[in-house]
Amino acid sequence: MKGALVDLDDGSLVGDRIRFETPNPSTPEAMTAVFTKILDEIDHEGPVGVGFPAVVVHGVVWTANNIDDSWIGVDGRALFGEASGREIRMINDADAAALCEARYGVARDVEGVVLVVTFGTGIGSGMLVDGVLVPNTQLGDLELDGHIPAESHFSGAVKDEEDLSWEEWGERADRFLRHLMVLFSPSLIIVGGGMGKRWDKWSHLIDGSVPTVAAQWGNKAGIVGAATLVG
Repeated sequence: MKGALVDLDDGSLVGDRIRFETPNPSTPEAMTAVFTKILDEIDHEGPVGVGFPAVVVHGVVWTANNIDDSWIGVDGRALFGEASGREIRMINDADAAALCEARYGVARDVEGVVLVVTFGTGIGSGMLVDGVLVPNTQLGDLELDGHIPAESHFSGAVKDEEDLSWEEWGERADRFLRHLMVLFSPSLIIVGGGMGKRWDKWSHLIDGSVPTVAAQWGNKAGIVGAATLVG
């Protein structure tokens, strides 16, 4: 879990990024304690934008693929707000990354469909249409080649779990991205997450029919995008 103060004029971080290990188990109570700990380290009393690793609808958590199941049905916005005494805005973390790239990064002023795909523990996704977010796409949950969810076979974590070479894993990433091209006909695909930082290792394996680039803001995108919710 991480956070920072963001200058909304240009998206830059003000001061250091504060980071703590995600608690295990990642229950609402445990994560709220870390959330307030992060805020204690940041010298700011205003509203807070939160990017969260789940489907979030009006502040309520609907899924728990990579967090504790006890989150399902919890009003995270209310929980974090009560614990911190702050106004809270909360969305899916990949959606937050998409908002960052739309406002400050490589998706700025791009017309049509833009997909932000984060390869990490799972596969996160953010979709923009003419710069407007379509929330909670969760494209890692698609079925592909018999794998349900697709992220169980195509995520970044699988590279280490199955001891895949960059060539082997890159071919999987290419297969997943080509599937998204067929479904959504995007103008641009932006790759982020942990594997996005290693874009140079596997970019040559990606189909070039749709422009595909690394996220400009990298792992800062979620923080910066979440901040745009409040300013």
